[in-house]
Amino acid sequence: MAASDGDGWATCAQGHTHWGVHGASGLLVVHHDAAGVPYILMQKRALWSHHGGTWGLPGGARDSHEDPIATAMREAREEAALDKHDLRVSGVYLDDHGGWTFDTVIAESGGLIDARPANAESTALRWIPLGEVTGKRLHPGFAHTWVTIQDVLAPQTLVLDVANIVGARAEHGWWRDRAGAASRLLTEVAAARLRHPVLDQWFPRIVAVVEGAARGVEPVPGIEVVAAQASGDDMIVDVVRGVPGWQGVTVVTADRGLRDRVSDRARIEGPKWLLNQL
Repeated sequence: MAASDGDGWATCAQGHTHWGVHGASGLLVVHHDAAGVPYILMQKRALWSHHGGTWGLPGGARDSHEDPIATAMREAREEAALDKHDLRVSGVYLDDHGGWTFDTVIAESGGLIDARPANAESTALRWIPLGEVTGKRLHPGFAHTWVTIQDVLAPQTLVLDVANIVGARAEHGWWRDRAGAASRLLTEVAAARLRHPVLDQWFPRIVAVVEGAARGVEPVPGIEVVAAQASGDDMIVDVVRGVPGWQGVTVVTADRGLRDRVSDRARIEGPKWLLNQL
């Protein structure tokens, strides 16, 4: 396992030739303005490169010791001097060609960060509004993927009705230590690989609303804990209303009254949807 041991050509089951012995990854950086309009950071490939002169994403071959996210971040640093600390990964889209894969790592940027070619592999880096992307001469691999991923770029918030989920879990003795049961649930959620209908890996913003005896639960990395001083349902409604309308929201609860209060704004999933993934 060594740096650059992924360099080389590979042939997929479809008979196509691809760069990357172990597959490849690219970084799709997206910034949404105040109105929710997405801007995509795109790279124009150098003429000497594979599919030179086309527009696509910073990316390249994955080394044997890397996961897709590590590869995409390394390539973006090498090709565009992007700092991973300025970005939040929200998902990974897997394009499986049969024996060879390309992972598109989607990362949110808080602004139109400065980016310029950092090596000879690209001639330009530019922020492109979503509506203008297809007007470019696109790298064929990116063009194929873009049809699907352009619809999953908006930030997503997953809101957990912790009391309801813990109750549905029916863990032995949970009612005697509600804070402990809530803490165990959140630790497992933080470590889980959450399912998404399109993405191979999904990393939504997660907000856990706790109430009553669980209000003192300690924060868990990757999860925002909101303690309701009164009604947990009211707090969940407030959290949902606080998410900008162009962003996606999913609420996990089996409470029928709460479901009715947020169903006009959020997608609803029952506790089993979450618990089956832990």
